[in-house]
Amino acid sequence: MVKVEIVEEKEQNDSRSPYSSPASSRTSSSVSLSSVGSELDGEESFYERIVALADIIPPTTRQNISSRIGKTAGLLKGTGKVVGNLVWILTTSALLVGLPLALVLEDEAKIVQQEQEMLAQQQGAQMLAPPGSGLYPTSGQPQKGVTPPGF
Repeated sequence: MVKVEIVEEKEQNDSRSPYSSPASSRTSSSVSLSSVGSELDGEESFYERIVALADIIPPTTRQNISSRIGKTAGLLKGTGKVVGNLVWILTTSALLVGLPLALVLEDEAKIVQQEQEMLAQQQGAQMLAPPGSGLYPTSGQPQKGVTPPGF
């Protein structure tokens, strides 16, 4: 938006100049310009301003801008599709391979923990039992651990 500002000039007695005007005409024109400017500001939308730029930018430049925007949008769309497919492949692969693996590892950890608890119980019972009772094998006999099925 252009702001009109009145520049006061020194009073010249030379009224023969075609560019000189009386002070009253200068103020009346500025008042009318300010009223026109304020009316246009409220009614003009952003879209109307963009449409008005079409008159300023030459058609070849507009065509170049339009083609570049189209190419960029196509490139972004293609890139987004490829990235989306890669993410889909990785997540489904992780679910199909990783989830069963995690379940097997969890089961193995439970079995190892149960073996350690049973071993601790046997050692505690050996300490409490009299040494010749034969209830639990002595240290001379080999101890068998709990073997999970399939191993």
